[in-house]
Amino acid sequence: MAEKDVRPQDAGEYKIPEAVTSIIERLEAAGHEAYAVGGCVRDMLLSREPNDWDITTSAKPEQVKAIFRRTVDTGIEHGTVTVVMDHANYEVTTYRVDGVYLDGRHPSGVTFTASLSEDLKRRDFTINAMAFHPKRGLIDLYNGREDLKQGVIRCVGAANERFSEDALRILRAFRFAAQLGFAIDEETLEAAKALAANLELISKERIATELVKLLTSDHPEEFMHMYEAGVTKYVLPEFTACMETEQNTPFHSFNVGVHTMRVVCGVRADRVLRLAALLHDIAKPKTKTVDENGRAHFYYHAKLGAKMAGEILRDLKFDNDTIRRVTHLIEYHDDRRIYGGEDGLTFADAERGRRKIRRAMNRIGSEDFLLLLELMRADANGKLEKPNEGTELALRGLDEAERYYGEILAAGECISLKDLKITGRDLIAMGYTPGPQLGEKLNELLLAVVDDPSLNTREALAARAKEGL
Repeated sequence: MAEKDVRPQDAGEYKIPEAVTSIIERLEAAGHEAYAVGGCVRDMLLSREPNDWDITTSAKPEQVKAIFRRTVDTGIEHGTVTVVMDHANYEVTTYRVDGVYLDGRHPSGVTFTASLSEDLKRRDFTINAMAFHPKRGLIDLYNGREDLKQGVIRCVGAANERFSEDALRILRAFRFAAQLGFAIDEETLEAAKALAANLELISKERIATELVKLLTSDHPEEFMHMYEAGVTKYVLPEFTACMETEQNTPFHSFNVGVHTMRVVCGVRADRVLRLAALLHDIAKPKTKTVDENGRAHFYYHAKLGAKMAGEILRDLKFDNDTIRRVTHLIEYHDDRRIYGGEDGLTFADAERGRRKIRRAMNRIGSEDFLLLLELMRADANGKLEKPNEGTELALRGLDEAERYYGEILAAGECISLKDLKITGRDLIAMGYTPGPQLGEKLNELLLAVVDDPSLNTREALAARAKEGL
């Protein structure tokens, strides 16, 4: 396929950073070709701010390093050198042709080439296979610009070949569809369905990265299209089980999977929050029972769900802090004491409400308390096709819980040991022996203060502590 410039005046329509222009000009002054390429060109055409700017060039890595004073060998074996300019990093990669993909993940090697068209031909999607020059304009060999206009994700060349080379591209197709609000081309979608099993060859870390990008996009509902394409069976089979689990209760209009996606779409694009929403009911298929009236129950699904979510996230190589926070939200997402107590009613008065929320903050912790309330709101809103009185009651209770939470923080009321006006050293000085008894007494005093903040003085706590000696 011959290279073609798409209207030279395109060069004047778009502005690229001065550092990128400088890198291109210096490479060309040394006798090489160079273009901005890939995702930055796509985002530029969409009037989005690129996260980073990549440059492709006919120069070999050692030639690039000879031209620029500050470089880092970030992927030298694949032709990539990072050029440091104006306190920013720019990846400069030599035109290359990938070798044969033997494992569905990695090319057997790369061969450098002098042809831009050969380099663009190896890329995943048409919208990512465009190059741009500040003077010559756009190089668009695969009609990526038209696909941008039409809102289509389409593989470069034969979709079966692109997905056979690297199965992660299947997830990337859904991820780009979610981030851009695009549809996946029919041939590309059919190839994704046919080759979805190859995702089992992909590292868990790479899968997790794509899932998070999809979930935190403007269109996380694209996850449902992944299910319809048979992809979740290989990356999150537990969700596939959710889609196959009916709820059969008067409190739910949807199966577990559809309800889950309504909750995901009902919370902010926060990484921890969206992961918790995706996994909050993950244990329902395992805990479902049906009584003699045909009504389903999911006893202790939150507790088991927290355990399952931890296992899933560990398998996907998430960090410990994310796992801790997500599983904590899941464990308490169905704790109705937070918004009214065992009777399911909203708080009768402010004092009772503040006491309940102090207890909840003590039980759950205050770090992600607002995230938990947001998850619970989305859960309540996502249960029924048409909200009913129960929905409104739950939402009212959650609004009250948030108001009391704010009042408790503003008043500096004690909800944890670090805020208690007496310490373990104080108790030891009074005659307590270090050990379990000491911890039990501190917790006893803390719970008393949680119920009655006026007790949080050293004198009042010391008097109560002496009663136990």
